[in-house]
Amino acid sequence: MGSAMAQATIKIGEINSYKAQPAFLEPYRHGWEMALEEINASGGVLGKKLEVIARDDNGNPGDSVRVAEELVTREQVALLFGGFLSNTGLALTDYAKQRKIFFLAGEPLTDKIVWQNGNKYTYRLRPSTYMLVASLVKEAAKLKKKRWAIVYPNYEYGQSASATFKKLMKEVQPDIEFVAEQAPPLGKIDAGAVTQALADAKPDAIFNALFAADLGKFVRDGNTRGLFEGREVVSLLTGEPEYLDPLRAEAPSNWIVTGYPWYALTSPEHKKFVDAYRKKFNDYPRNGSLVGYTALMSIAAGLKKAGAVDSDKLAAAFSGLKVDTPVGPIVYRTQDHQSTLGAFVGRTGVKDGKGVMSSFVYVDGATVQLPDAEVKKLRPAD
Repeated sequence: MGSAMAQATIKIGEINSYKAQPAFLEPYRHGWEMALEEINASGGVLGKKLEVIARDDNGNPGDSVRVAEELVTREQVALLFGGFLSNTGLALTDYAKQRKIFFLAGEPLTDKIVWQNGNKYTYRLRPSTYMLVASLVKEAAKLKKKRWAIVYPNYEYGQSASATFKKLMKEVQPDIEFVAEQAPPLGKIDAGAVTQALADAKPDAIFNALFAADLGKFVRDGNTRGLFEGREVVSLLTGEPEYLDPLRAEAPSNWIVTGYPWYALTSPEHKKFVDAYRKKFNDYPRNGSLVGYTALMSIAAGLKKAGAVDSDKLAAAFSGLKVDTPVGPIVYRTQDHQSTLGAFVGRTGVKDGKGVMSSFVYVDGATVQLPDAEVKKLRPAD
């Protein structure tokens, strides 16, 4: 990567599914654009301005690798970040290993990125599927419901979310029963059939891992059929504004969710972030905004600590790297390259015709990790 250091700027490649997942990724792009502006306004890193060259992967793992190769060979980027879906994130994780180039996975949730497929050059920012599910299980177990139904998108993230929820719930509640399971293909849910199948099973509670357009269809059809009446629902990601806001007054009421209640966070660091974001974009931040901003700020911190753009030095610098974020300090763990960014867990409600999260708590990512000995068994040696 000597040629990368010789350039006038530090070029950073960014790869994502902008066309396929705009609800999350337009705010995400705004997040890293704001971070880029802040970093460069303060003098850049290592005496150089940062330059981000972004590419779309069409939500396709093959395209992710193709554009990664283009960024590395033609654009001569020093490192890569991004990814949204679990399958594209895994493709980029493998690419980073093969090409020995640093990659920060911003959004992909699959546990495999830091466990089974983990490697020296790959780190991950967002809480993993396991961490998010573990955050919810603490609340789900308090419900003391015996008969559960599960619905999730049928690809890596959804399959993993379902398996982790079942495993963790059985550990804390051995008499639990899973009476129905629906796994529609991602982006192609037949909401009527899915909600009817769940209703027919007469569960006491439902665990949901659907998101984006699938979630909207599921909520609307479930409301119409009365699926959620008198039933507890525990739901991954639903409290994120990018998925909750489009439902407006149809937003689910009293679900236990993970999310990002930006409107109710009062720390000075978060207020500064929201004010700057609103000033720049005339809009409010979504969860994607926080992820994009924190990803590039993490890269800047890693480059400063490494003192170079070399991937080996950058990978070493990220091990134990501390980064201040709008929601508090995080650390990139040495054990598995997972950050300790946490999740907000609370109940949904409708206020002024819009879905909101209420009575939420922040679950520190450091508190929902597997024991080190188990991580060691799952993760290959770097």
